Amino acid sequence: MAKKESGGLASPKVEGDPQIELEETTRALREVTLMIEQSQGELSKLSQRNAAITGHLQQVQGQISKLPSEEVRMAYDSALDAQQRLLVMRGQLEKLQNDKTHLGKYKDALERFTSNGGNKSADTGAGGVSGMMANVEMLVNAQEAERQRLSRQMHDGPAQALSNFVLQTEIAMRLLDIDPAQAREELGSLKSSAMGTFQKVRNFIFELRPMMLDDLGLAPTLRKYADAFKEQAGLEVSVTVTGAERRLEPYVEVMIFRAIQELIGNAARHSQAATVKVQVDMAENLLRVNVDDNGKGLDVEAVQQGGSLGLKLIKERAEMLGGSFEIDSALGKGTRVTFSVPAKH
Repeated sequence: MAKKESGGLASPKVEGDPQIELEETTRALREVTLMIEQSQGELSKLSQRNAAITGHLQQVQGQISKLPSEEVRMAYDSALDAQQRLLVMRGQLEKLQNDKTHLGKYKDALERFTSNGGNKSADTGAGGVSGMMANVEMLVNAQEAERQRLSRQMHDGPAQALSNFVLQTEIAMRLLDIDPAQAREELGSLKSSAMGTFQKVRNFIFELRPMMLDDLGLAPTLRKYADAFKEQAGLEVSVTVTGAERRLEPYVEVMIFRAIQELIGNAARHSQAATVKVQVDMAENLLRVNVDDNGKGLDVEAVQQGGSLGLKLIKERAEMLGGSFEIDSALGKGTRVTFSVPAKH
């Protein structure tokens, strides 16, 4: 019987009665749909609060030299807290939407399975269901790997910087009575460090879930991400969008953005590329993406056998949406990844 695990996707056991599985999955799907509606309402409220706090922070930044340090600190703390709450809610909503997609696919498979009289040799029989659960496991593993990477970056970056802030503050406090000029210099250094760390935190938030993806859509977010990545990593990234630039279904925009984010990251971290070209063609019924890099290339056969979890996940997601996925690469000759998904559902 399908069992709903705390904080995770419903995890059906395929060896049970398919009809009971279908009923349980249908119930779980209704619950997830209701939770999505509630989360969307909460997200709207948090977005409005974040916009108001961001506006106040911009006013504070314009008068930062005139305002008391405590007021400036409170403004930054409020802005960071609002962004973190918004980030958590958006992450929760994205997870619920992914859960709904997987549950919907699983429900369709069960319906086809039961309509075939439980014939396990059918295409949508046990093999299809177990394959779907393997996809879920792969998705979870990829998400955990990404969380671990970001956790390490947070520990080595902003977390370490915050520890240094405490030390710098203590030094400045001790110098106030002894050497005010040196104390001011320390405080100036502290201010610069704080602004740099705040920017790093904003970059982490953008990487986790760019807010403008919900507000402006896929194309503007890709351009912004390419510019930010170019500045941070020194990698030349270009984005070209052809066809009728428009908004797509939210889960499609998220899937495309995450895929391109993964491919650009692979080019920088593993392929040692100097340039990456991203081409997005928004045709009427099909969205096609090409990502080319001039890196050291890869072994396509090894990738197809599961050598790259990220690439395999992109392939599975594209095919689950009714699209396609291809890799064209050779060692020393760069890599081109092409995938497509239907633009209308």
